[in-house]
Amino acid sequence: MSLTKKKMVDLYTIMLRIRNFEEKIEELVMTATIGGFVHLYVGQEAVATGVCATLTEADYITSTHRGHGHVIAKGGDVKLMMAELFAKSTGYCKGKGGSMHIADLDLGILGANGIVGGGPPIAVGAAMAAQYKGTDSVCVCFSGDGASNQGTTHEAMNLAAVWKAPVVFVAENNHYGEFTSQARHQCIESITERAAGYGIPGAVVDGNDLVAVYEAASEAVDRARKGKGPTLLECKTYRIKGHFVGDPEVYREKEEVEGWQKADKDAILRLEKKLIDTKALTKDKVKKIRESVQKEIEEAVKFAEESPEPDVSELLTDVYA
Repeated sequence: MSLTKKKMVDLYTIMLRIRNFEEKIEELVMTATIGGFVHLYVGQEAVATGVCATLTEADYITSTHRGHGHVIAKGGDVKLMMAELFAKSTGYCKGKGGSMHIADLDLGILGANGIVGGGPPIAVGAAMAAQYKGTDSVCVCFSGDGASNQGTTHEAMNLAAVWKAPVVFVAENNHYGEFTSQARHQCIESITERAAGYGIPGAVVDGNDLVAVYEAASEAVDRARKGKGPTLLECKTYRIKGHFVGDPEVYREKEEVEGWQKADKDAILRLEKKLIDTKALTKDKVKKIRESVQKEIEEAVKFAEESPEPDVSELLTDVYA
């Protein structure tokens, strides 16, 4: 499945929406405008965007503590997301979930998850439900390199392989599990080396190349949809920001981070150059898209600021544990 120039422009816009949303959230947290613990997706935009571009509204995703990008890429409303982060009643979870629990079942977004490795069992459950119902829906499970060491991940992959569940495990290898580099928490270079242990295909792709991600994800999703079982897709990318907003980042060098922000590494700049070189976009059009996306994010902030606080009568509503 190839991408048309128009589709690439649309995906470029989604990547910008994710980047701008995250940068605005960082600003709001650092100025104490909003509270809570926030983990930013800056630098990894091509993964969520490229993978979700292969899905339909009937497909599912499970997310992580770093999940804003996944939600936006699957079609989430930035106004409702922003309202949730502002803890307002108009938010996706009525202001009760915050950054790490955004969900939209109508869009197949089964929820972000504050538990590292918490998503894989949920993803396999959703995939098995699709099998049972006889639909052709697929579930994509996003997780990080740190989560690939969790027992929940291994159990989920094994069960999915045995039952040929229609799930795609997308390992976003951003080189750090919280504050620990991959080289210090794994004795393998690629997470996909573990795929052989489950008897499933494993593929490694440049996670900062949108087209490469899209093509690899298309193949994995198609395989799952045809009943051939799961795939472990490793997208090698980089987390530009700290583990959380306010992270002092004493565990990595400033030069390393700056290197990944250069035009030949940054996913958005790389795609922007490709679109200009192929005349799919002009510099003037790029400027207009960037301004439009920024306006969209500012409108989301305004919506959140003007939204009402949850009423005290709602204190125990939707609380089930």
